[in-house]
Amino acid sequence: MKIGILTSGGDCPGLNAVIRGAVLKGIKVHDQEFVGFRDGWRGVVEGDVIELPRHAVRGISKQGGTILGTSRTNPFEGNGGAEAIAANLERLGIDAIIAIGGEGTLAAAKRLTDLGLKIVGVPKTVDNDLDATDYTFGFDTAVQIATEAIDRLRTTGESHSRCMIAEVMGRHVGWIALHAGMASGAHAILMPEQRTSIEQITEWVSMANSRGRAPLVVVAEGFVPSHLEQAHSERGLDTFGRPRLGGIAEQLAPEIEARTGIETRATILGHIQRGGVPSSFDRVLATRLGMAAVDSVVDGLWGTMVALEGTEIVHVGFEAALGNLKRVPQHRYDEAAILFG
Repeated sequence: MKIGILTSGGDCPGLNAVIRGAVLKGIKVHDQEFVGFRDGWRGVVEGDVIELPRHAVRGISKQGGTILGTSRTNPFEGNGGAEAIAANLERLGIDAIIAIGGEGTLAAAKRLTDLGLKIVGVPKTVDNDLDATDYTFGFDTAVQIATEAIDRLRTTGESHSRCMIAEVMGRHVGWIALHAGMASGAHAILMPEQRTSIEQITEWVSMANSRGRAPLVVVAEGFVPSHLEQAHSERGLDTFGRPRLGGIAEQLAPEIEARTGIETRATILGHIQRGGVPSSFDRVLATRLGMAAVDSVVDGLWGTMVALEGTEIVHVGFEAALGNLKRVPQHRYDEAAILFG
């Protein structure tokens, strides 16, 4: 059996570990053959592939990014569509696809599977917002990177008696903000799930300052203060027509400084959170998911993705991960809020 692997959407620490896990198990256990599609769905639509023998994945689990490249191509646009893709797969002798990606990738994979293609999925998002899996690879790495950066900001804040605001990733959910904020001892954590007022934020900042602390605020890029209607965006739309977020920290900083009299600085961590080498947790999780995806192919579990449930890898339908974001539940926020101020 010949299997094609693609990585689609934003890059994420652990992608190469998934590829390695799938290829090594497929070759050693099932005598399968592998190719990789270049640049996500673009490679599928255009039939652009590279061979993936065992030596091609040697030592790549510790590398960031993806050796296959990625893009945000819509496989149904241009020369795409199920019939065109099926013709490419037949021409290349590819029997099945392992699609590694987030909600957009899995939604496309489900649609193609419903039209008769043989596809299994591996969930990927640093935001950890995909439902039906407890954690996604890349999230742990992003939290570690954010925590280290915030720890560095704290020392500057303490040296200058400043309030420091760190903006982290999180378009719709606040998992990175929650975990990095708790790990770094933030005095306030602001996330999309909670519409917090500027008065409450400045109260937390003032409380920390009154105890002789340099206030530290961690905010997710998708946070919307209670006096606004939508997340801050000034960079236009992405390829899916969604507003490009970023900059809420820079909007909050002058407001906090004006209301409290405390010098306030904002730092946007941005893409640095999903770059670099994956953490050990993400390497192990990604490897296990890649190996399990091969089992999905062998068992013919088309239209399913592999997922982490507790400590076990399970197989769930694409629909279980689509249309319902995994948001930070109220009790997790309330737990963290005890530490605010």
